[in-house]
Amino acid sequence: MVDEKGYIPRQVHHEDIEEDEGYPQRQNDEEEEPQEEPKEQTRIEEKTPSRYVQKNHPESQIVGQKEAGVQTRRTIAEASSYLALLSSTEPQNMKEACKDECWVKAMDEELEQIEKNNTWELVPRPKDNNVIGTKWVFKNKLNENGEVIRNKARLVCKGYAQREGIDFEETFAPVARLEAIRIFLALSSFQNFKVFQMDVKSAFLNGDLEEEVYIEQPDGFILGNNPNLVCRLKKALYGLKQDPRAWYYRLDKYLHQQGFSKGSADSNLYIKVENDKLLILIVYVDDIIFGSNEEAMSQSFALVMQKEFEMSLLGELTYFLGLQIQQKEGGTFLSQTKYLKQILKKYGMEDAKPVCTPMVTGCSLSANDESAAVHQPTYRSMIGSLLYLTGTQPDIMHAVGIVGRFQANPKETHLQAVKRIFKYLQGTQNYGLWYPRNTDLTLHAYTDADWAGSVDDRKSTSGGAFFMGSRLVS
Repeated sequence: MVDEKGYIPRQVHHEDIEEDEGYPQRQNDEEEEPQEEPKEQTRIEEKTPSRYVQKNHPESQIVGQKEAGVQTRRTIAEASSYLALLSSTEPQNMKEACKDECWVKAMDEELEQIEKNNTWELVPRPKDNNVIGTKWVFKNKLNENGEVIRNKARLVCKGYAQREGIDFEETFAPVARLEAIRIFLALSSFQNFKVFQMDVKSAFLNGDLEEEVYIEQPDGFILGNNPNLVCRLKKALYGLKQDPRAWYYRLDKYLHQQGFSKGSADSNLYIKVENDKLLILIVYVDDIIFGSNEEAMSQSFALVMQKEFEMSLLGELTYFLGLQIQQKEGGTFLSQTKYLKQILKKYGMEDAKPVCTPMVTGCSLSANDESAAVHQPTYRSMIGSLLYLTGTQPDIMHAVGIVGRFQANPKETHLQAVKRIFKYLQGTQNYGLWYPRNTDLTLHAYTDADWAGSVDDRKSTSGGAFFMGSRLVS
């Protein structure tokens, strides 16, 4: 059975909710016991207890995080009512998702977005063309505190079934480099302008396809009241191999129409100059950050983008690609505290005893170490996590570079050196990069190298740090 739109009908299961659930009920100091009425009423005088106010409470008695402040019943109720509209668990398959109204609603929103964008048209099944299958991917979107803020259901194509030369040609699409992002934030702190962010909703659905691609109907839904029809794609859909390239060309073409020019250092950096007004933006797939020395120019750009694309997030820059960004009056602070806590928990180092340095002085690790071998995939995963963390904690760069040399055949000695880096990070969770305002923008470079530092091949190790004024950018 299907409804008029062709969707499978659903039933909403209502559960009895106890009134004022989760709140402590007020009780009398003394419970009343049934007894006979006395002949004479006795007046009881209550003694007023002495009052003692303790201003400084011990931290051990504070429940939750101190930074959260005082929470009243009303604020807790508002938060609870909002979270009640979201599901905290991610279904593993379509059958589980259909049992939860939150995920059914998320799938409806995805299909509405696809239909609104005119992504496909229903056609009879072709005989000589490849028809690609589809599947649903369910993911909870989290904020900086790890709280669920959105249930996202994504319809994706099974791109592994595509055939090169028939269903796709080129697939490469560039993304912004982390160095370009840091340089942009350093420049914004120098120019003293606000940086904003926007997230293009269903970005890959905006890419125009040049190839003829057919896909099956979405699992769990019947479109056009005919299950034998298939969808011929007019625009890109998630999962296709050419999705990133199609979206990049679509956005690049539109930005050039709006008067932007590409930066020479990065192909995802765009600049627009009007008289003395400057607007800079950086694109990382569907995430865009931008800023201008004229706030009206930033607002105008936001309105133009909203008319062309649907935005799911728009506001001041606070969280971007795992970077936590705080724009303050005195400057901009970059950190990865949330990401650091995640990897410490992932590798069981959240309770490790902190150490003062990431590597011991005179450490001489060798590929010919005779200690026991360790699990290679885990070792490589730890190195990869640490490499991304160097984006805001350059103090571990040298140590991570040393231990990263032994990923082909890691030994117990190498693993202990990696764990020492995690122990150091345990005590430096709030470290980051500080970009002060109103300072010069002179480029400074510092380089250094040891001499024959490697015990295996006697090669030297070199490194460098590049500053824009007092702002470390690379």
